Amino acid sequence: MEKQRLFENYEKNVAYMRERLGVEESFDIVHLDLVYAGRGMSLFMVDGFVKDDILQRIMKLLSRLDEGQLDPDPLTQLLKTHIPYVELEKEKDLNKSADMVLAGPTALIVEGVDEVILIDARTYPVRGPEEPDLERVVRGSRDGFVETLVFNTALTRRRIRDRSLRMEYLQIGRRSQTDICLCYIKEIADDHRVKYLQKILKEIDTDGLPMAEKTIEEYISEQYWNPYPVIRYTERPDTAAAHLYEGHVLVIIDGSPSVMITPATFWHHMQHAEEYRQKPLVGAYLRWVRFFAFFASIFILPLYFLFSMQPDLLPESLSFIGPTENGTIPLIVQFLIAEVGIDMLRMAAIHTPTSLGTALGLVAAILIGQVAVDVGLFSSEVVLYLALAAIGTFATPSYEVGLADRISRIALLLITGLFGLKGYVIGVTFWLLYITNMKTFFTPYLWPFMPFSWKPLRDVLIRSPIPLKNRRPAFLHPKDPDR
Repeated sequence: MEKQRLFENYEKNVAYMRERLGVEESFDIVHLDLVYAGRGMSLFMVDGFVKDDILQRIMKLLSRLDEGQLDPDPLTQLLKTHIPYVELEKEKDLNKSADMVLAGPTALIVEGVDEVILIDARTYPVRGPEEPDLERVVRGSRDGFVETLVFNTALTRRRIRDRSLRMEYLQIGRRSQTDICLCYIKEIADDHRVKYLQKILKEIDTDGLPMAEKTIEEYISEQYWNPYPVIRYTERPDTAAAHLYEGHVLVIIDGSPSVMITPATFWHHMQHAEEYRQKPLVGAYLRWVRFFAFFASIFILPLYFLFSMQPDLLPESLSFIGPTENGTIPLIVQFLIAEVGIDMLRMAAIHTPTSLGTALGLVAAILIGQVAVDVGLFSSEVVLYLALAAIGTFATPSYEVGLADRISRIALLLITGLFGLKGYVIGVTFWLLYITNMKTFFTPYLWPFMPFSWKPLRDVLIRSPIPLKNRRPAFLHPKDPDR
């Protein structure tokens, strides 16, 4: 961005800021033309971003100044004496000052002063820190991240009172100038990982971040067509704090309640706060149920389809598996219609008002369940196994992994329908090879399963008691491996 130093003439500075901010064209850009202590002063602000009571108090104090009271060094006296506020800055660049006004602070231009005074008395519309819908727990904290950056950093600081916790501020977007925070514990996090993220974020060149964290993810991961996420999202401050203690680096974006956790292996997406809110044995059981649900959501439906196509693969004791009555349409088409139908219902549920959600559920149960079977569109077993797959998808803690599972399941269904047993084996093998070769920030996606490392894998498979789990993940290269 081209710099523009302040002019020697006060009126030129005011005129430049008015034109730069479009005061006459935007009703919410406010310019106050004032005279205090015998000097012309101009305040520029965005209506709705300013705390009126604070600004009125500052103006009241300035109005009490006598002419000549600011001499001989008005800038120093204003900053240190006559503007009693915590967050004050000075800026020599008019263009940057205008951008700061659009971000929320108030700019004060004073006649005879060659720098702009920035008063950060901003406030944003914000909702309460409610419990996230996607990460609910039976017991535990009920607060969650919101869309305001400062609130989110405060929620994190509340849980980590470490002197080495760092909150690095960045702005991304040529036009949006979106506030970004890079959060990590300096005495734990790997310096190379932090510098790598800093480099990537600073090199992002785009007009803005309309989708906030999802836009950032596409720049960071560079895996555009990979359905599986390499970054974990959380809206829970306690989950974010736990990952910071392990050595992860967080990216917090203003305007989004989802905090990005980097890096994140496959197993990070399978963890949930509920596992650590219960006793270790119960937590381990819940974790294994999630693992079973995940793998069932991908493999059980294609496997049932395979046995329906080739019943000779089943032993005598399992000969009951397979549809007793065929529907009016081929089995593979039934599966595909049902998969698309579930996605349509999911999208309808998102767009349906809460008060009508129950009615939508009843309609879905009647149409996809009883009526579809009665008219012969679906066989009853198709509905059963499809329900098992859907439950497994929704039991997956990560919403992004659940969507990727659905794509993998449909692909496996198609290849099984085309090539039978060979197709199923090839599809499963290809899926395993695909996620095995994936990397998240130069770390194998399936670590510590592949490459194999027993002690970290034990902590993945079993929810270890907190006093015994005294190791930070080795793939993060923490400075302090032992807690």
